[in-house]
Amino acid sequence: MEDQQPAAGDLTADAALVDSEAKAAKESEDDHAAERDEAAPDETDGDAAESTDGDVATEEEPDETAGPAAEDGGVRSRRPPGKWFAAAVVAAAVLFVGSAAFAGATVQPYLADRAAAATKLNVARTAASAITTLWTYTPENMDTLADRAAAYLSGDFEAQYRKFVDTIVAPNKQAKVTNSTQVTGAAVESLNDPDAVVIVYTNTTSTSPLTKNIPALKYLSYRLFMKRTNGRWLVTRMTTITSLDLTPHV
Repeated sequence: MEDQQPAAGDLTADAALVDSEAKAAKESEDDHAAERDEAAPDETDGDAAESTDGDVATEEEPDETAGPAAEDGGVRSRRPPGKWFAAAVVAAAVLFVGSAAFAGATVQPYLADRAAAATKLNVARTAASAITTLWTYTPENMDTLADRAAAYLSGDFEAQYRKFVDTIVAPNKQAKVTNSTQVTGAAVESLNDPDAVVIVYTNTTSTSPLTKNIPALKYLSYRLFMKRTNGRWLVTRMTTITSLDLTPHV
C-alpha cells in the first residue's frame, strides 16, 4: 500500500488544533497558578497581622508603672474636696492663730523689758548729770551754779539748794576753791513710773591756794529721789549715803 502524505489543508487544520489545545492547556495552568497564589498565605500580611496582634496585646496589657499614677491623677484629682481637706484647713488656721498668740505673748514681755531698761538708763544718766553739775564749780562760775543746777531740780529741793549755794559762794570765791566731781557709777534702786530712786557713786576733788593746791579727796555716794515731770526726770530730794575723806595727811 502506498504511503499517503497529508494534504496541506489538513496540516494547517492540525496545526491550528494543536495551537488551540496548547493555548487552552496554558490558560488552565495559569488559572491553577492564580488559585494557588490566592490560597497561599501572604507573608507581608502575616507580618502585619502579627504586628497588629502585638499592638493589641500591648494595649491590653496593663502598665504597672503608669497604672497607679493614672489612677491617682485621674480618679483622685477629680474627686471633690472632702472632710480631710476641711480638717486640714481648720488645723492650719488653728496653728496660725496659736503661733500668732504665742509670738505675741513672747514679744510683749520682751518689749516691756526693753522699755523698762531704756527708762532706767535714762534715769541713771540724768541723775549722774545732776550730781556732776551740783558739785562741780570754780571761783569764776560760782555765781551761776544755782542756775545751772536748777535744770535738774524740782520744787522745794531746788529752793533748798539755792540757799546752800548762797552760803558758800562768798567764802569759796575768796578761797578760790575749785571743786570737781566725777561719777564712778549709778544704779536705779527702784522705778515706779513716774517715780524713781537712784544711787550715785562719786569721787570729788577740791583744791585751794590756801592749802597749797594739795587736793582734798572724798568718796561720796548719794541717794536721789526723782520724779518725771513733763517728760523730764527731776531731783526732788537727795541724801548722802557715804562720805569718806581720802585726803593724805602728812
